[in-house]
Amino acid sequence: MFKQEYATLSIFQDLEPNQIQAILPLFEEIHFPADRVIFEQGQDATNLYILLEGEVHVRYKPYDGPPLTVARILPGGVFGWSAALRREVYNSAAISITAATAYRLLGTRLHNLCDCSPDTGGILLERLARVVAERVRNTHPQILQILSQGMDPSGKCSNRSENDDRLQS
Repeated sequence: MFKQEYATLSIFQDLEPNQIQAILPLFEEIHFPADRVIFEQGQDATNLYILLEGEVHVRYKPYDGPPLTVARILPGGVFGWSAALRREVYNSAAISITAATAYRLLGTRLHNLCDCSPDTGGILLERLARVVAERVRNTHPQILQILSQGMDPSGKCSNRSENDDRLQS
């Protein structure tokens, strides 16, 4: 199951061989064809994924607008972390853009690892937190760009009414 090249993923780097052996049985390698919905927004959050090959987009659908791509996951990236955070449902959807391979980890197995082997579980959680923090940092400019679409870059309001003009004089 575990290919040697996957050991280069940042989430596994510098783990001791016995730690890797402890966590590997928790993961299941899974394949997705292109354009497959991996999970839907609002679906029960059961699994965490580490992308090994391919590309996955995370999309958020606000109640009053079209779906927005909020993250582009590449190999080494993590998605579905609502399951690791013990959230009931996913707050976004994940779609494979290309054929993709990922490790799938049942959230309850991660929590059991943390209970039974706190050192290894803690390291894994710390690595996951680092990957998630990086994604949030990289997502901020994308969200700002989405929110800024249609705004006048000069900062002037372009949809002022005649009443606004009269109030100014």
